[in-house]
Amino acid sequence: MAVTKAPTAIICLSPYSGGMEIDSIKMAKKLEPYCKTVLIAKKDHFIANEMKASQTTQLETIAFKSNLGFSLIYNLRRIIQKHNIKNVIFFGASELKSMYFAFLGLDINLIIRHGTTKSRPKKDWFHRLIYLNVNYHVAICEHLAKNVKYIIPFGKNTQLVTIYSSLPKIDLVQKKTHSHNPIKLLHIGRIANAKGQKDAILACQILVDNNIDFELNLVGGFHEPYKEEFLNFLEHCSYKDKITLVGHTDKVSDFLNESDIFIFPSHGEGLSNAFLEALAHNLICISYNNTSFPELEALGFYFHMVENKNIQKLQSALLAICKEPKHEFTLHQNNNNQVTTIFSLSNEMENYQKILR
Repeated sequence: MAVTKAPTAIICLSPYSGGMEIDSIKMAKKLEPYCKTVLIAKKDHFIANEMKASQTTQLETIAFKSNLGFSLIYNLRRIIQKHNIKNVIFFGASELKSMYFAFLGLDINLIIRHGTTKSRPKKDWFHRLIYLNVNYHVAICEHLAKNVKYIIPFGKNTQLVTIYSSLPKIDLVQKKTHSHNPIKLLHIGRIANAKGQKDAILACQILVDNNIDFELNLVGGFHEPYKEEFLNFLEHCSYKDKITLVGHTDKVSDFLNESDIFIFPSHGEGLSNAFLEALAHNLICISYNNTSFPELEALGFYFHMVENKNIQKLQSALLAICKEPKHEFTLHQNNNNQVTTIFSLSNEMENYQKILR
């Protein structure tokens, strides 16, 4: 496919290895057929290490200590000018302060991609200044679009659009018709406060009480400030031997293929790629009724939502599923088709081409 858009930088300066960071890598690769792409990341951290072997996407890294500092401002501007960048898609928030000063006087189509729910409005004079030159806010679901309107100040020419992120097409080898013994539960996500791992573990108490054998795999690395608290919680769990901390892995698809139930009681998700991937694998899925999950139900997906932060109702739903897993697999069979249709690469790239120069 011929290159049709101006050189574009994907900027994600986070040192972590969560969904946002992975999404920035994916975006750089998705855009390669349409424009020269440069991925700008923090030196010697997850994104930079993941992209070192890339044969196509150009990688630029910056070493910095402060989100607002001369080194970050200078190097961002240098890289933008070096590659004649005209479009910037930014994954993040904190470093926007430096980006504002780095881009002064440059003709940049600045796009901020929003993938997480924010809680506190940022409409003081300083935030109004640094958001002034944003051309587009891209929300990955309608829930986040509403959140952006509430939280973020808009410039005179700033526009808000919703673009669903695409997922690779998942061709299932066979339909799930029965559960494993012991039944296999899965949670995917960085182990952080309010990500739902504690709630998922607490929900399993009802399986213990009803003599239903199970395994719970928690896939994802630690958010370090939360690590000690979580490990202390797990240590005092009477059925901790049934819980495996998998950590970060490149074999997420193996866990999705081999699991029965995806239990994801997150307290404040944006639109979880992990949840969509679980739906695409036709797993039996459970969430709280918050953020983007009602939107997924409205789009036609079948899964279980329970009252937000209600552990008792989460337990009841889990027990009911485990008593009738064959019936549940039947009800979930169309989710794969829905994901393939709604969250397609062609839809996503068609919408991005409308806002790129």
